[in-house]
Amino acid sequence: MSKRNNELVGRELDLVSRSVSMQVTTFDEALAVFIKDAKRRGLREFTITYYQRELNHFRTFLVSVNHSLFIHDVQRKHLEELVEDMQVRGLRTTTINSKLRAIRAFFHWLLENKYLAVNDLAKFPLVRDRKNNVETFTVKQLHALLNAVDKNTFTGQRDYTFMLLLLETGIRLNEACGILVEDVKLSEGLVFICNTKNHYHRYVPIQAKMKEQLRRYLQLRGTCETDALFVTLEGTGMKRNSLQKIVAQYGNKAGIKGVRCSPHTMRHTFAKLSVMNGAGIFELQKILGHSTMEMVKTYVNLFSTEVHDKHREFSPLNNL
Repeated sequence: MSKRNNELVGRELDLVSRSVSMQVTTFDEALAVFIKDAKRRGLREFTITYYQRELNHFRTFLVSVNHSLFIHDVQRKHLEELVEDMQVRGLRTTTINSKLRAIRAFFHWLLENKYLAVNDLAKFPLVRDRKNNVETFTVKQLHALLNAVDKNTFTGQRDYTFMLLLLETGIRLNEACGILVEDVKLSEGLVFICNTKNHYHRYVPIQAKMKEQLRRYLQLRGTCETDALFVTLEGTGMKRNSLQKIVAQYGNKAGIKGVRCSPHTMRHTFAKLSVMNGAGIFELQKILGHSTMEMVKTYVNLFSTEVHDKHREFSPLNNL
């Protein structure tokens, strides 16, 4: 039997740097602790469900390729194989990146909490979307969408109010779900948004037409047991899934084609029309609730007419 080398190297040093309990952590154990911590930190239920769903999908993939389910054995190449598999199956770039963000967040948390000593999955790059396409409604499609509503019914008035609010403020679906009656400040021309993605509460401004419609809807809504702004015929708060279907329902009724009829498309449309009407990046960032300028700059680059207008003045062909 050969003599052991006294100097520890590579994986041996990695094992020494961790506690004994962390050396044998399985994927399932790590996920359970991660979700428990997410609940402790007060993350939204929607976000926690998202993490559980995407990380369980990743676990299923690891099992399908006969890979170890110890977190220390998960390597960058396994994530590369996952991306390749998703691309072969025809998943959209946005879908792939959504799954990657959950996995990156999970392994970043494991690294930060010393369940891993070294790991490069936390910085795994997202897939580049060369199309950089942001779907929006045209003004003609917006008219068709809103005109598809039967305003002689309570549900019609409710849905019309919901879609107008999305278009007026650009708020996210989850943010709309969290609005309470007391959050609507008609006299001040503001709506308080508290169910935010990044936990930064904010006020969004509303103008005369939106205030008039909200005032009308609130009178029709009357008193309910729930404080939720948007309610069912039974007087209960509207769930996320029900609100999500509203834009698609009227989009189908109006025969709108070539664009996804969803609350997020309304958000993009708000950004597009705001930029075209002269909104600055700082105002847009504050109203939309983005934590960084990245997406706001994308909107400005795509939809600003300033460069086009200036080009009329400095085009080299003007003097030829």
